Amino acid sequence: MGAGLPVTLMLAVLNPNLWAFGAAWIALVFGLLLYDLIFAPAPTQMQLDAEIPSSLYVGAKTDIAFIYKLKGGRKPVNAEMKLSLGQRLSAAPDVWHPPFEDGNLLGGFRVKALRRGEGLVENLWTRWSGPLGLMWRQTRAPLNKTIAIIPDTRLVKDKAIEIFSRDAAHGQKMQIERGQGTEFDSLREFMPGMDKRAIDWKHSARHRKLHAKEFRTERNHNIVFAIDTGYLMCEPLKGKTRLDWAINASLLIAYVSLKFGDRVGYFGFDKRPYLFSKPVSGTNSFPHLQSLTAQLEYSTNETNFTLSLSSLSKSLMRRSLVIVFTDFVDTTNAELMIENISRLIKNHIVLFVTFKDVEIESLIKAEPKTPADVTKAVIAAALNKERDIVLARLERMGVQIVRTDIENMSTAVLNRFLELKRREMI
Repeated sequence: MGAGLPVTLMLAVLNPNLWAFGAAWIALVFGLLLYDLIFAPAPTQMQLDAEIPSSLYVGAKTDIAFIYKLKGGRKPVNAEMKLSLGQRLSAAPDVWHPPFEDGNLLGGFRVKALRRGEGLVENLWTRWSGPLGLMWRQTRAPLNKTIAIIPDTRLVKDKAIEIFSRDAAHGQKMQIERGQGTEFDSLREFMPGMDKRAIDWKHSARHRKLHAKEFRTERNHNIVFAIDTGYLMCEPLKGKTRLDWAINASLLIAYVSLKFGDRVGYFGFDKRPYLFSKPVSGTNSFPHLQSLTAQLEYSTNETNFTLSLSSLSKSLMRRSLVIVFTDFVDTTNAELMIENISRLIKNHIVLFVTFKDVEIESLIKAEPKTPADVTKAVIAAALNKERDIVLARLERMGVQIVRTDIENMSTAVLNRFLELKRREMI
């Protein structure tokens, strides 16, 4: 319209009787715009169909397809789509030009999970023009779908399969496990070689023959992972946060526990407890536990051990193995933690898992070249000594301690867990 106005103005100056050409030009352009708007499909004529996955591994990619089914014979021109996502997801390409086939507008994006947690698929923006390309029509389809971004547990399952295949020669059947546990299984006639402490004197007197009790390995234990998500656990170590390392270790133990017939639950806390799941059993419950780990959020808050551990103690209705993943800086910071764990251990068995700080140990072992290096080494040694004091106090209270480096954390915690089961301490 603007390009044609100088021409119509020049005609009006040369011949005033031609002023009507200017008005006709404006009316013509408005008519073309109206025509373009009318013959472009309306948003109400478009029905969206989308399949969004419920979960995704960290670092994995998946294709999400969007299909707009159009009603009527109008065809969109120069269509474009853009997908808006939360901070934990990314989409490629940034703008998609969907083809129009068989009355459908076909869109697709490759979505990548960047970080563990809950990723949000927010909106799908779509715009298109009419047959003349003069007018754009745009619509926003609110999706509001949450994708649980979970750790890659394929390595977890491979490790668990390796463990069970290694023990397969010893058997996993109930009758082979007799005599290894504390739960009463049956009463049988005493035979040479049986433990004399298992003789039931009352039944032996009744039957006038020596009878002994047989036991079996107890199952259906409660295993609860209490995971601290405070600011100390969100510091990175070797490319991942302490929290992610802890979650990976907990998922391995959870899978093994479910295979053993135990019940597994999760408890997340920082300045307050915000996640508690009742322990579940069966390997078919493992995807549910995976989705729970997506709710363990990275936090910048100070951990409140008093409120969190007392709340956990009230929530547990039976004796459980509580595996605590946390970290601390000094004895002052850990005093409240020790006090509340001392209450928790009265009714439950506590396995305390903490990390070897690679940075502190590197400062201690580094060869000092300047006075500043000496100062750093002295401070690092003092912090390391305070951590040893806290762990020694916990161990004297009866807490099981696992302090290991990041790479061997899953194996170290799993070995201690299996040892506790063998010793029937749960």
